[in-house]
Amino acid sequence: MQIRIAEYDAQWPLRFEREARRIRGALAGRALQVEHVGSTSVPGLAAKPIIDIVLVVTDSADEAAYAPALEAAGYRIRIREPEWFQHRMLKDGAGDVNLHVFSTGCPEVDRMIAFRNWLRAHPADRELYERTKRALAESEWGCTQDYADAKTAVVREILARTVD
Repeated sequence: MQIRIAEYDAQWPLRFEREARRIRGALAGRALQVEHVGSTSVPGLAAKPIIDIVLVVTDSADEAAYAPALEAAGYRIRIREPEWFQHRMLKDGAGDVNLHVFSTGCPEVDRMIAFRNWLRAHPADRELYERTKRALAESEWGCTQDYADAKTAVVREILARTVD
């Protein structure tokens, strides 16, 4: 499969806000944190045109506490990764929103937000990340996760700078 990287679109944050309202409305107070993460959350950064959202709930393993409400709002569970922070990933009907669900206190949430914030504030690393993504997008991939995994080295390199 080919990965499509699009130029930054100023509509991405607006799309996030609409989705965040839909998520909060569906969960009626059970959404403890809703964050725009991933490349579409970084102004000026080219990205796959998919809005990544982190949703923090009390216990992501307790799907009965949140999944039915999200399904009623148009999301469907696509991935269950109990071995990786009890992560669940839901998609919207159009397939252009990835809703990542984690539990309160999950360190992956902090890591994703730190990476986003660093890229927003450090143009050189934002450019490094974009160059890496564009180069990788030139290859054929078995699935999107293979492409994501190929970015791991540069993500770790950049994340290491967030703790200096």
